[in-house]
Parts: sequence; structure tokens; C-alpha cells
Amino acid sequence: MSQYILKIDCQDAKGLIYKISNVIYKNDLNIEKNSEFVDEESKKFFFRARVAGNLDMNDLKDELKAILPPDANIYIGVRRAKNVVLMATKESHCLGDILLKHQSRELNANIQAVISNHDTLRGLCEKFDIPYFFVSAENLDRETHEEKVLRILEEFNPDFIILAKYMRILTGTFIKPYEGKIINIHHSFLPAFIGANPYKQAHKRGVKIIGATAHFVNNDLDEGPIISQSVIDINHEYSWRDMQKAGRNVEKVVLSNAIDLAFEDRIFINNNKTIIF
Repeated sequence: MSQYILKIDCQDAKGLIYKISNVIYKNDLNIEKNSEFVDEESKKFFFRARVAGNLDMNDLKDELKAILPPDANIYIGVRRAKNVVLMATKESHCLGDILLKHQSRELNANIQAVISNHDTLRGLCEKFDIPYFFVSAENLDRETHEEKVLRILEEFNPDFIILAKYMRILTGTFIKPYEGKIINIHHSFLPAFIGANPYKQAHKRGVKIIGATAHFVNNDLDEGPIISQSVIDINHEYSWRDMQKAGRNVEKVVLSNAIDLAFEDRIFINNNKTIIF
């Protein structure tokens, strides 16, 4: 017996849960877990269920379309490990944390490759037998460099791309074919402290908290729909290097939480925010 994830979002209407449950029941499927939510502002309905049984996904989708509002988005997928490509630059903390979790089978994912614009992290990836692609950006314009990266991604066709401290700005051309599939992590000083070393700037200002934000990437750079966030308290005893260390620890935790949610199909994108079950 297989497990499936069913996700539906549409304009809210009377009796949706009854209608959806009835279709699932008539197809001899068992709902193992379900969640629903109505966004009162947009009057939009969100539904996620984990179901078990044997089904024809196309037939089930057609039956659901027949009883749902015309704007309904329906996703039905076998519950499985997601195929993932990681992108990194020089910092190893997020990448290393993901590789360790992958090795210990804590991730519901298959890491297909790591792509980097520097060769710094090749040795780390080789220790985990993960293919490493170094695509130098030196003497290349942004578009040419991205074309090289896109050609590698096309070979793997990943479900998600995780920016594990990948420090290059992505263009709309790069993002478009993977919209809703690219997850980034950054410190939560933005937009206050921008630049190469935000921790030095934050230290000079006497910042009292450090945080991190994981989000989907869109054309607004670091302003895509937020998936996960966290903060920790700090005080005057922290040097900027202590702050940086603490910040990296938060980044690891927040990114790990975000990708777990994504790999389990628990996220809906609702305009520029997320609904998470």
C-alpha cells in the first residue's frame, strides 16, 4: 500500500472538506492525517492530507476537479525522498550540516550534487561522495555564468535547489524555471546591515538578538515567501566573531527546519507568504 500527499488550494466554498473526503473515500483510500485552513483575507481554502491506498492519480485529480471551484490547484504525489541540488560558495556550516543529516538518513531527500562558484568546499563534499561542480564566475558576466549552472541543473532536474550560503544574486531568468523550488537562508539583520560583514556592523550598534530567515527565492532577492525563522538573545559580552558563530548556528537550524517542511510537501505559497501544515 502506497502513501500519497494530496494538496489543494482554491477559493473557499461551503462543504469543501465533505466533498474532498467523499471523493477520497469512494476511491477506497484512507486519510492518515489531514489539515485545513481558510485565509479570511483572501477567502482562500488550503487542504493537505496524507492518504494511503492504491490509486490512479489522474483519475483522482479529475474527480476532485469536478467537485472543486474552477480556480483549484491540485497536487497529488507519492510520498518519497526529494531530489535535491545544493549550491554553495565558501561557507561550510549550512552545507556541512545538510550533508551530515543526509549521511545519517535524517533527510527525506537524495542529494544529487553540489554546485559552487568556488572550489573551496570540494574536499568536504568528496568526504560524503557527493558530486561537486565548480563553476567559476571569474571573467564571466552573470548571464553566462548562470547558463553554465543551468545546464548542470538540467541534467539532474531536481525537485528543490537549496542555497546553502550561495552568495551570488540570481537573475529572473535563472529563477523562472525553478520558481517555488529554490530555498535560501540569510541572517535576519537585513535590510539593516548589508555588506560583506554584517556582524561587525551589528556589533558596533550593540544588537541584542541574532536571527535567521529561510525563504523561497523570487525576483525580490531576499524578500520571497518566508518558510522558517528563529532568533537567539545575545549581550554586550559577545565579540563580533562570537556573534558570527551564534548566527551560523541559527542559520543551520532554520535552514534545516525549512527544508524538512519542503521535503514533506507541507508548504503552500500564498502570494508572498506561506501556509505551513
